[in-house]
Amino acid sequence: MGIIYRLDIFAVLKENIYMKFIKSTLVIASFLLLMGTSLNAQKFGYVNSTQLLLEMPDVKSADSQLESYQKQLIAKGENMVKSFEQKYQAYVTEANAGGLSKIQMQKREGELATEQQNIQKYELEVQQKILSKREELYKPILDKVQNAIDAVGKEGGYTMIFDASTGALLHANNSEDLTTQIKSKLGI
Repeated sequence: MGIIYRLDIFAVLKENIYMKFIKSTLVIASFLLLMGTSLNAQKFGYVNSTQLLLEMPDVKSADSQLESYQKQLIAKGENMVKSFEQKYQAYVTEANAGGLSKIQMQKREGELATEQQNIQKYELEVQQKILSKREELYKPILDKVQNAIDAVGKEGGYTMIFDASTGALLHANNSEDLTTQIKSKLGI
């Protein structure tokens, strides 16, 4: 009887292991089925933001404003350089003619060095001003585009929208180009 009892225990254990295997297999299969369904439900799209921005009248207006501002700053810098060059030529002419003492030459060289440093500071200042102006002009435009992209994404039920112009899009066969819809949101 002891041997039959052990066989029954092994049969019960074998049946329990078999049932656990079936249950875990069913759980895993159900999970994979749900994952596959949810992945198929996701919607992806892309937009070419560079093309979009090039076609926006707001960007063209901002570009012309930035160019005008940059020309003003550069004109002032060019005037500073011309003034420096004239003073330098006058100094060289007087120094070569022997019309300046060593003390006068040192003083003029110091003045010219200070003026040259001021020109260099102005060049750095111009770069900062242009960057600041660019940000000031383009931030509202970029916010407007982002809002349009968000609206199209919500309306269309898109999970992700990629920017094709940045190279972040690897495959677009199953996605949709949303540039036209975003243009219509922006009124272009």
